[in-house]
Amino acid sequence: MSQSVQLVVIGAGPGGYAAAFGASDMGMDVALIDKEPNPGGVCTWRGCIPSKAFLHAAKVISEAKHASAFGIEYNTPKIDVNKLRDWKKSVVNKLTGGLGQLTKARKIKYVQGEATFVNSNTISVKKADGGSEQLTFQKAIIATGSRPSVIPNLPRSKHIWDSTDALEMEAVPQTLLVVGGGYIGMELGTVYYELGSKVSVVEMMPGLLPGADKDLSDVLYKRVKGMFTKIMLETKVVKMEETPKGITVTFAGKDGKEFKEEYSKVLVSVGRKPNSENLGLEKTKVRVNARGFIEVNDQRRSADENIYAIGDVAGDPMLAHKASHEGHLAIEAIAGKKVAWEPQAIPAVVFTDPEIAWCGLTELDAQKQGKEVHVVKFPWGASGRALTLDRQDGLTKLIIDPKTERILGVGIVGVGAGEMISEGVLAVEMGSVAKDLKLTIHPHPTLSETIMETAESFFGQSTHIYKPKK
Repeated sequence: MSQSVQLVVIGAGPGGYAAAFGASDMGMDVALIDKEPNPGGVCTWRGCIPSKAFLHAAKVISEAKHASAFGIEYNTPKIDVNKLRDWKKSVVNKLTGGLGQLTKARKIKYVQGEATFVNSNTISVKKADGGSEQLTFQKAIIATGSRPSVIPNLPRSKHIWDSTDALEMEAVPQTLLVVGGGYIGMELGTVYYELGSKVSVVEMMPGLLPGADKDLSDVLYKRVKGMFTKIMLETKVVKMEETPKGITVTFAGKDGKEFKEEYSKVLVSVGRKPNSENLGLEKTKVRVNARGFIEVNDQRRSADENIYAIGDVAGDPMLAHKASHEGHLAIEAIAGKKVAWEPQAIPAVVFTDPEIAWCGLTELDAQKQGKEVHVVKFPWGASGRALTLDRQDGLTKLIIDPKTERILGVGIVGVGAGEMISEGVLAVEMGSVAKDLKLTIHPHPTLSETIMETAESFFGQSTHIYKPKK
């Protein structure tokens, strides 16, 4: 027997469950389909949340070491990997369990299983319990997310991890190679370093975090250079071979010369791929581009008028908060409201230590576009709050239109940058000018003051740095 609902959402990650919950709150009859027993998606089950739990543990270890700089000594920490892993699991279970309760409270039909399209109004669900059912719908939202990319021709080995394997944390390896200097590799590399691994990083590009402005990523580079065993930039992985002790990796440097190193484990973190395969999309009018992303319009509707797509499967940037926002927009479009996808600033945060966050136009993007901008910076060495934390390794920058003085972008590197960037997002979205930030009274002493003082320095009036306007 086939059941009928107004809206079916395939994938219960931050985009999918946000869409399902919002649609239910609007009075729609909703079904939510996912492989897991509760909503949460990769982000909550095997991504954002577990990684941040481990990063918090790593930060505690780091801060304990750092405390010796101002006269507080701790003994070397004893790390119970099993207890740490169980704590991570408890965090995940609390969040996913809570989402399950919210699903029931909203009377959403939740089906644990895998969905494929039969046509533009019907899906078939292969249920986790072995059964199957069909659902007919008026509208559908695809929110199937993404998965880790793989390097071709790698040997199958328990010593080669992707991000999911690394977050299982079965043990702390003696040596770890991180392939890819992006945010996933840097975050997990930091975790394993603090837990006791000797960590090396290999990256094909000339710098870490290729998408970030160099002056921001350089602050992180200086810190991890003193932590990691090796940082191999402009270096390629040629081959990996399993050995009794782990993995032997053959590298090729910028000059083409090859060399070998052996590691206990290798973490491959070279990006993610959208989950657009095996959905039966060929039985609908949905179009998929060469990169595997579902093509959507500014209301997140695909080429099939009944089917929408959001989150990682609908294109970059692959960020949970972007997916959630798209989910809300899609259901408003389905409800007939006049809405469009037109964010001026989607924040990005790298949860390393120090954190790096940016939004709006980056200096790198401005250079690529040939756009004239005025860049102003405030070094955290002039921040009283940064000094009290003994963490002067920070920088706040504003990207400003020199003619209108409008804030086009904000970049921050330093402790708590991820918590601070939302003010920058609001400034860009609201079309604020530099004077708006300059005149906004910020509490003292805080790191957020650096945003105000950066704006002040645009006018040559920053209190804590002397930089007259030219």
